[in-house]
Amino acid sequence: MRRVFAVTALTGLLLAGAGCADRDSDPFAVGFASPAPRATPAPTATGDAGVCAGAKQAGSAAVQTYVQKLAEMLRANALRDRRTEEAARREAEAALAGWRDTLREQSARAADPRLRTLLADLATEVGGLGTDVRAIDETEFDRLQGRLDELCPG
Repeated sequence: MRRVFAVTALTGLLLAGAGCADRDSDPFAVGFASPAPRATPAPTATGDAGVCAGAKQAGSAAVQTYVQKLAEMLRANALRDRRTEEAARREAEAALAGWRDTLREQSARAADPRLRTLLADLATEVGGLGTDVRAIDETEFDRLQGRLDELCPG
C-alpha cells in the first residue's frame, strides 16, 4: 500500500496542473487529460516558450508511461511474475531516460540562464529517480517543479 501511495504522490507532484483524470475506481489506473491544442506557445516568464512547451510535453508523456509501468511492475511483483516485472521496470527506466535526455536538450536550447540551469537540474533529478518509489525525493522534485512553473507559467 505504501508503494501505491508513493506512485500516486509522485504522479501528483509531476503532473501538478496537468489535468489528471479520476483514478478512484482502480488505484493503479492513470488517466491524463489531453492538453488543448495551441496555435502558438503561451508567453513565458523567460521568453523561451518553445523550450517550456517541449519540456512540459516530454514530462507529461514520460510521467504517464513511467507511472503505468510502475503500476505494472507492482502488480507483477504481487503476482510473483518476475519476467513481466523486469520488462515493466526496463520500460519505466526507458521513459525516465527519454525524459532526462529531452530536458538536457531543452536546457541547451534555453536562452534564459535560469531556465537553462533549472532544466539541467530537473534532468539530473529525473535521471536519479529509478524505479524504487521509496527512494524518490518528493520535496526536492516539488521544489524544482515549482521553479519550472514560475519560469514557464501556463
